[in-house]
Amino acid sequence: MRFDPWNPDFVAHPYDVYAELRREAPVSYFEPADQWLIARHADVDELLRDRRLGRSYLHVATDEEFGRPPEPEFQEPFWRVVRAGMLDVEPPVHTRLRRLVSKAFTPRMVESLRPRVRAIAEGLVDAYVEKGGGDLIAEVAEPLPVTVIAEMLGIPERDRHLLRPWSSDICLMYELNPSEEMQHTAVRAADEFAEYLRGLARERAGKPGDDLISALAGIPELTEDELIGTCVLLLNAGHEATVNATGNGWWALFRNPDELARLRADRSLLPTAIEEVLRWDTPAQMFERWVLEDIEVGGVRIPRGAEVALLFGSANRDPEVFDDPDRFDAGRKDNPHISFGLGIHYCLGAPLARIEMVESFGALLDRTPALELVREPEWKPGYIIRGLQGLELSTR
Repeated sequence: MRFDPWNPDFVAHPYDVYAELRREAPVSYFEPADQWLIARHADVDELLRDRRLGRSYLHVATDEEFGRPPEPEFQEPFWRVVRAGMLDVEPPVHTRLRRLVSKAFTPRMVESLRPRVRAIAEGLVDAYVEKGGGDLIAEVAEPLPVTVIAEMLGIPERDRHLLRPWSSDICLMYELNPSEEMQHTAVRAADEFAEYLRGLARERAGKPGDDLISALAGIPELTEDELIGTCVLLLNAGHEATVNATGNGWWALFRNPDELARLRADRSLLPTAIEEVLRWDTPAQMFERWVLEDIEVGGVRIPRGAEVALLFGSANRDPEVFDDPDRFDAGRKDNPHISFGLGIHYCLGAPLARIEMVESFGALLDRTPALELVREPEWKPGYIIRGLQGLELSTR
């Protein structure tokens, strides 16, 4: 098998192909996506920190100057929302937005959420156990981070069912060569979510509450569009990866029963086990960057205007960095995985994601001594954001 992100067999198990790339073609051009694949940890690590690359190029050049076709006009509502947040912009705009948002998203504030996260996780798991199991992703993995981010933002409970579909649809735009139908779906979701948040932000600006939208609305330097773009990003980044990491992680444990038994016997391993989950089967298999100046990677020249595909899933299995990298080790101590990124775009929500996963895994381990796999799961078709369709388990 070769690198083929549209092939379900590759999506289900890309790691043998990654190993071949690292050995034989660590920097290679992938014509179907017009990208340069970067497979080794050292190169991915370096490029994530290299300011000659960017999530966008529009701060230094037009599409025409960069040799790229203009974005279709129908996509304008999508990019207006997304580029008002910090994910797809570069300094100085990124620097200003991250500084402002960080004021309302401090480590102390995030840690203060732990008791509430634990209570939500325990409630979801109790209901799951009472039913005798079911789809762990739909009934525990999804509602936990959605509820947490919704409570943080101050989304009324009656509207929270809208969040996950909006997020999933918005993320379709980030898949490789998305179909026109996928693009239109993403645009529609971004537009609907933005209009919903606009109304909520204006309401909170006049009558603030104890929530993140109110806090952001109280920052004079943050425009309304930037507030909306930030909230959309916090929803997408704040739960999309956590949902998939939770499903991938439990599937990893069922495929490594000795490590699951080890974790049940020693709950102090939970923090390192979560890091290993993120390394061993990361939900973010690839992140892309634009080359703003000519660079050389592994002796290969990559010109300005090219796009590099940083293979996080490959970097996290690089034997140059990780001992016995294909082995799942719940107690792995030296674990410099890059699943949250590096450099200026390092995930702002990483501390919250870790808390959510530790608390949900802990609640399941505490309350389900007889947790068993009902059937082998199937992977969703997406490659860049990679996760399971569902995970059917029994607690009886």
